Amino acid sequence: MPYSETIDAAIGALKSTLPNGGRVFVQGCAGEPLALAESLARQPEAAARLTFEGVWIPGVNRTDWAGLHALARAETIFLAPEWRDSFRAGQLAFSPMTYTQVWRRLSGRPFDAGVFTIAPPGADGRCSLGVAADFSPAVFDRTRLRIGLIHAAMPAVCDGPTVPLDTFDVVVQVDTPLPGYCAGMIDPVSAAIAARVGALVPDGATVQTGLGKIGVATLAALADHRGLSIHSGMVTEPLIILLDRDAVERVTTGVALGSADLYARVATDPRVRFRPVGETHAISTPAAIPRFIAVNSAIEIDLFGQVNAEWMDGRQVSGGGGLIDFLRGAWASDGGVPVVALPASAKGDALSRIVPRLSCPPSVGRGDPVVIVTEHGVADLRGLSIDARAAALIDIAAPSHRDRLAEAWSAMRRAM
Repeated sequence: MPYSETIDAAIGALKSTLPNGGRVFVQGCAGEPLALAESLARQPEAAARLTFEGVWIPGVNRTDWAGLHALARAETIFLAPEWRDSFRAGQLAFSPMTYTQVWRRLSGRPFDAGVFTIAPPGADGRCSLGVAADFSPAVFDRTRLRIGLIHAAMPAVCDGPTVPLDTFDVVVQVDTPLPGYCAGMIDPVSAAIAARVGALVPDGATVQTGLGKIGVATLAALADHRGLSIHSGMVTEPLIILLDRDAVERVTTGVALGSADLYARVATDPRVRFRPVGETHAISTPAAIPRFIAVNSAIEIDLFGQVNAEWMDGRQVSGGGGLIDFLRGAWASDGGVPVVALPASAKGDALSRIVPRLSCPPSVGRGDPVVIVTEHGVADLRGLSIDARAAALIDIAAPSHRDRLAEAWSAMRRAM
């Protein structure tokens, strides 16, 4: 097997194997191959006619893979500010798909090449996918040219997918920092919302949380619970506290996103196991877990119960991701609770995040009733009539916006 001390061997393999271009899988989350991105930026011609595909997370993965060359392309299910120029130029194809849907697409699509970040091999000659086990297992067996980046900072987790070192065509040792994540200081509103969500979680429940301040704050708010399980697409920094306090008995996740301390802790704690998206996000998986509490955030919700988690000021700024997968799993779970949490207002209370009617395509339709949490209360929309839904949402809106929302609902109701 060829080894190299530089990333140039990987670039050379791409160029020689795919002289006329091809489809290249690129990991996201903490597995994003930053060393490859940096090298391609220095020799952009190597990216010409390549189509990069992956699931890159806004706020975590910032590389504009399509922007490496005018003839490069990329396909993904999220949008982020760093990729907007490529999206505007038609070089980045955005598909509004859930995690379960993109897992199926990747599982059925051959790749000309794939770049995989792996931990140093063990004595058995196998390499752990470490804290980024989400989508790589879907494509690994059907990738023609496999490039393995042995990353010194990627820990070998004690329970997670592994791949044989000798199945790679090129192996490169790299030592760039792993992508991390920090939600910043938790503000009082996010903390208040997290406390309300925490009250919905009984001891012994299984919980899913997402990224963002509310997701991180919610995880932190569970530190005094007992007997919890975590089943989530990703885990973040407060998990360390939950493990230290024995609040959780079992953790199943696809990726960890946070600091080096988090990566080291989840790699060695026997309560934590890493599984691919085909297992973590399949709706049947959380549906079979009693008392599955799915907690996700949003940008706004309207009085019909439709949720916007992707649009801001008329622009697509993110993607649906695992939102629908987990909410539907929680809805089907015995005793489950599908939660969408968001601040009641923004811009110093000038803008209500509970609106009369969405002006963009909904991420969650009114046919997927959920439990809405703001700092002002909880609105359980499940089983409610349209009038009862609107009233419940107005009750948890920011007080300064309630009268206007009530007037808007009355006008819309008369027009129906």
